[in-house]
Amino acid sequence: MNTDKISIHGEWSSRLGFILAATGSAVGLGNIWKFPYMAGEYGGGAFVLMYLLCIALMGLPVMMAEVLLGKRGRCSPINTMRILAKEIGASQLWQFLGWAGVIAGFLILSYYSVIGGWTLAYIPKTAFGTFSAVSTMPQNELMGFVGSIFNNLVGNPLTLIVWHTVFMVVTLIILLGGVQGGVERAVSFMMPALFLLLLVLLGYAMSTPKFMVGVHFMFDVDFHKFFYPKGDNFSGEGLLAAMGQAFFSLSLGMGAIMVYGSYLPKKVSIMQVTAVVVIADTLVAILAGLIIFPIVFSNGLEPNQSVGLVFKTLPIAFGQMPFGSLVGALFFVLLALAAWSSAISLLEPAIAWLVETGKFTRFSATISSGIAVWLVGLATVFSFNVLADFKPLFDKTLFEQIDYLTSNIMLPLGGLLIAVFVAWLMKRQIVTEELGLSRDSFGFQILQFLLRYVTPLGVTLVFLNAIGVFS
Repeated sequence: MNTDKISIHGEWSSRLGFILAATGSAVGLGNIWKFPYMAGEYGGGAFVLMYLLCIALMGLPVMMAEVLLGKRGRCSPINTMRILAKEIGASQLWQFLGWAGVIAGFLILSYYSVIGGWTLAYIPKTAFGTFSAVSTMPQNELMGFVGSIFNNLVGNPLTLIVWHTVFMVVTLIILLGGVQGGVERAVSFMMPALFLLLLVLLGYAMSTPKFMVGVHFMFDVDFHKFFYPKGDNFSGEGLLAAMGQAFFSLSLGMGAIMVYGSYLPKKVSIMQVTAVVVIADTLVAILAGLIIFPIVFSNGLEPNQSVGLVFKTLPIAFGQMPFGSLVGALFFVLLALAAWSSAISLLEPAIAWLVETGKFTRFSATISSGIAVWLVGLATVFSFNVLADFKPLFDKTLFEQIDYLTSNIMLPLGGLLIAVFVAWLMKRQIVTEELGLSRDSFGFQILQFLLRYVTPLGVTLVFLNAIGVFS
């Protein structure tokens, strides 16, 4: 195989281009919307600790492996797996790993766009003082008032469809520009702006009276709350959630990192750039918690508000604090930027594959896949209103089913298969060549051990627990 091959879709202009794009893919609603509410749900510090362990022992090695596959194959995940399986003489069934990644990204974007639409809807609400009225309300009326605003939003399918459409249109406009002209240009603005907004909001959180309470909540470890989240019955649900969140947050197993790796310039070190991306992504998740929890506690609120944490709880805080309308608007702008930087990576694998079929231009592939995602997203829209009581499987709404299937099943399973393919099937010479390491180097030995044993064992144990083997 010609390792000097360049993707037909283009290439990042530099090492920094990949870092910004991959960080943009990783940093998203998973860090700022999902991570804090899951930490709140599973006891704070214990969840954070297990999440960090999953990131270090599984997330980082799998990300390196996924980037390696993309850089070696130089195609969409589907064709990359087909080419690499042929190169090493493995079964062509491995291309279904590529298919699974593309489908996972597609499904995640279908609901991601709807949640992203919520963030857009809340920007004008906070900026124009919708929540200012809470400053004069009795404490027992606050949750009802803010909850009614959120419930009115998600309970109106037409309103959700409008914001879902706006979010998808902007996503498609960025993707139409291609690798450098669209994706790289967008993240070159989005990521610095996102980190600047994070620092501004962190500065405000540090000024709140309960900042240290938030710090203790984030970092004090209580495994009883982690393993017994709903009472006296032991549950491994928190561990499954921590691992699922690690894969979700890093965009692993959904084709995004693989296709971004296919645009990586040949001389760029995979280990260096992935380490930077993982550190940046984890830092954003921790900072988001350090911003959200002090604000929540300083206003006498609870952190375990599930998906509504940033939409039900934080607006109360924004309504009561000085300059709350400005701070709140900045927060939801931050959330929107994070959502878009990830959304563009979720659709890129499908676009790349459609172009590679030879039947689509970049324009037609982008529009076609975007419309398909928008249509599937209607299932999430309606699961909050007209289909709220429709729970065909596991007593979950359509949104909850898609979220659970992708985050807790498809992404960890995809990560497991990536680890197996790279560590057990690919020739060591190929792996070391792409990583720029010698076979005897300590770095390669550690990576090989984690991919061969730790990741497969961890994922397998959590899956067995998820299907009730240990209960």
